[in-house]
Amino acid sequence: MKTIRGTLDRIVEWFCIVTMGVMTLLVTWQVITRYFFNNPSAITERLTQYLFVWLVLYGAAYVFGKRDHMAIVFVEEKLPPSIRRVVEILQEVLIGVFAVGVMVYGGYQSTLKQMVQADASLGIPMGVVYSAIALSGICIVFYSVHNIMELSGKKRAAAMKEEGV
Repeated sequence: MKTIRGTLDRIVEWFCIVTMGVMTLLVTWQVITRYFFNNPSAITERLTQYLFVWLVLYGAAYVFGKRDHMAIVFVEEKLPPSIRRVVEILQEVLIGVFAVGVMVYGGYQSTLKQMVQADASLGIPMGVVYSAIALSGICIVFYSVHNIMELSGKKRAAAMKEEGV
């Protein structure tokens, strides 16, 4: 499971890095064509918008997987360690359920519905853009399951330590 997670982390990391690099080049080109040639490119503008959406969704999945996302932990820090782990597991379960229901299922349905509509400037089906919702949702579900397994392992190790095993 850790090998799969490491591979997924590297794929998402590189996807986000490459996407950010491409966006930088596209925006630079957009500025050059707008201000120096007085002829802005509609293609680069639209492509940058879509890449930004993908960057946000995949970046959010990556940060969630690393457990580096913003969290309000005031109440959680006041709890004893054993209850804190239960709360953390419950949070992961709720996020996983949300990701399955809204992102994976809803994103998949949106992707299918939008495949018939093409973008005017790029000519690609809008479903390609919407597919980022379902795919990033799959990443979040995987990370959620992995985090639950990791937290459960810590809970078992703590219980064994308390029992003196």
